[in-house]
Amino acid sequence: MLALLALAISTPAHADTLVDNVNGITLDKDGKLVRFTGLIIGSDGKVKQLLDRKDKRPERPDFKEDGKGRTLIPGLIDAHGHVMGLGFQLMLLDLSGTNSLAEAQAAIRKYAAENPEMPWIIGFGWNQEKWGLGRFPTAADLDAAVPDRAVWLERVDGHAGWANTAAMNAAKITAATKAPEGGRIEMAGGKPSGVFVDAAMGLIDGAKPKPLARDLDRAFLLAQQKLISQGITSIADMGTTIAEWQAYRRAGDKKQLAVRILSYGGDIDNMAIIAGSEPTPWLYDDKLRMVGVKLYLDGALGSRGAWLKAPYSDAPGQKGLPLLTPAQLRNKMVRASMDKFQVAIHAIGDAANAEALSAIADLTADLPGERRWRIEHAQIVDPLDIPKFAELKVIASMQPVHETSDRLMAEARLGPDRLKGAYAWRSMEKAGVRLAFGSDVPVESANPFPGIAAAISRTDASGQPVGGWRPEETVTRETALDGFTRTAAYAAFAEDRLGTLMPGMRADFVMLESDPLLASPDEIRKMTPVETWIGGYRYYKKSEGATVGR
Repeated sequence: MLALLALAISTPAHADTLVDNVNGITLDKDGKLVRFTGLIIGSDGKVKQLLDRKDKRPERPDFKEDGKGRTLIPGLIDAHGHVMGLGFQLMLLDLSGTNSLAEAQAAIRKYAAENPEMPWIIGFGWNQEKWGLGRFPTAADLDAAVPDRAVWLERVDGHAGWANTAAMNAAKITAATKAPEGGRIEMAGGKPSGVFVDAAMGLIDGAKPKPLARDLDRAFLLAQQKLISQGITSIADMGTTIAEWQAYRRAGDKKQLAVRILSYGGDIDNMAIIAGSEPTPWLYDDKLRMVGVKLYLDGALGSRGAWLKAPYSDAPGQKGLPLLTPAQLRNKMVRASMDKFQVAIHAIGDAANAEALSAIADLTADLPGERRWRIEHAQIVDPLDIPKFAELKVIASMQPVHETSDRLMAEARLGPDRLKGAYAWRSMEKAGVRLAFGSDVPVESANPFPGIAAAISRTDASGQPVGGWRPEETVTRETALDGFTRTAAYAAFAEDRLGTLMPGMRADFVMLESDPLLASPDEIRKMTPVETWIGGYRYYKKSEGATVGR
């Protein structure tokens, strides 16, 4: 299995390469659109020259690739994802395709029967909103499917978990168990119901079996193969643990590391133990670098863990909850920034975004230099706070597909009067905020093309709603491409080598059958890479690689 997953390099090493007869598209360092018909790649894996139709081609290149008129764009960069989360998604029980509790129970029962050797059934992807359940699922619902083994399933957003009675017994959960700070235990009849939100998930996580190194290695190779087949050549890994970092290093040592990983440590402890006193250098020919740290300030909208300024419209007694106190947040930010680590703050609710901006404002004057503060998600923002992103030069790291997945839930959670700052891409851009786009994989598919389509149309895979949801927040095709390339690189201090195909940059690119700057949103949504190249090597060819999609 692992032999099949190891990615073969199909172009000759250490040779100049001419890729010709293409409809080439890139942005330059200033974001201006540049078109070309050929490019020369040097033996160092960098772009040597872009060629126009009239430019003379080298007479005897070491290697020549005929693009057959296809469109060639820079390799796409996912500005926010979870690499190992994707890998384990491909290995474990996936409930993201279920449309009802009954379908989920059937899938759980089937998976348990097919995997009798597993001491725990572990999975992810459930979504009570998609099921139309009108409530959180319960341990009793899980017991009905698997009563004799522990079952632990993460919600689609990763901010809540669902346990059966056996799992709660293994974790010694009782009616007297208290939720840790920043977490919530859902209760029913005075007892834990089986759903644990945010920090409370650790109560169950601590009891489940830990993955072995070989499990991590297999998960990484699966994730890497999937990403490259979808046109992702680089990804910001948000929340890297020491065990995950070691798996990336093992892949690099074995020359199996192909996708570029821009790593953000999972809180301060992982950051410090992995990188030490400063960000790591670029490793494995610019394939791996720890650049910063990821901090969680609140939870997610679906589990009502996102921290709001006013109560949820559909749960008047709840505002969500901050996962860090103001002092804790600022202390972590100072510790990271003093050692020149970039800080990325997860903030979904408007209260969380306001607090993140307040902390950045408090610290900016005392921390000179270019910090490139990032706020991850920035999903629900008070319109009055949007100009502060620009004033403080904060990068808004957003995921366009979240809008199409969450719009109905957002309407229910917030009500109509608080939607103006929801997924407000154009408002951010007009205010002068730089937008880095990603997927939050495995919460969503890493496939970037539905994200580009959502960014320019505000419609989902069915073209709904007609005309787009709050269409005034759409962005142009160039802005969408920029968010998945140039600015995604800038957002990770990688713009000196990634994100464009200008001379001197890494030759990371994707070939497509049609032009995303001319295609309709529906056509873009259905696009799949024909080839994916990283550092001048072809790592994926559609006829040879895996099919694209979940």
